[in-house]
Amino acid sequence: MRIFIVGPMASGKSTLGKKLAQKLQIDFIDTDKEIEKKAGADISWIFEVEGEEGFREREKKALRESSEKDNVVISTGGGAVMASENRKLMSSQGKVIYLKTPIQLQLDRTLRDQSRPLLGEGDKEKTIRALKKERDPLYREIACITIEQKEKNNYQILQEILDKLNRK
Repeated sequence: MRIFIVGPMASGKSTLGKKLAQKLQIDFIDTDKEIEKKAGADISWIFEVEGEEGFREREKKALRESSEKDNVVISTGGGAVMASENRKLMSSQGKVIYLKTPIQLQLDRTLRDQSRPLLGEGDKEKTIRALKKERDPLYREIACITIEQKEKNNYQILQEILDKLNRK
């Protein structure tokens, strides 16, 4: 079993991915954490030094390596879906869960977060809306399961994921 979790920044991919892996009693991999571990630096630094292009190359490699493992939940970076190679890999190698997240929830969760290079110094809401417009169709394209977060807590979301996985 291999499950990929996709969605925008601050959608809870890592938090819910860990909980799902624990519940299923399988491994958990966060591709962003894998990138940081291998680089010996955080993502903000990688973006600053190598640019987004350098980061995306590292992301492809981390996703490829993660997908070679079995019995794993893999949390991806919000922009992993931008590369068609990544989308093909995820949809052919496992089940893809899309955590669809309201913009207001993303804003609330990123309010004081300085670790997200794409948010930078500008208008966060404008950036989040632009990213959603660009990426939402790609998330939907590869998703086996879409979870509408809206007013749900993590426990309810986890239950919904488990219910939908059992039906697939």
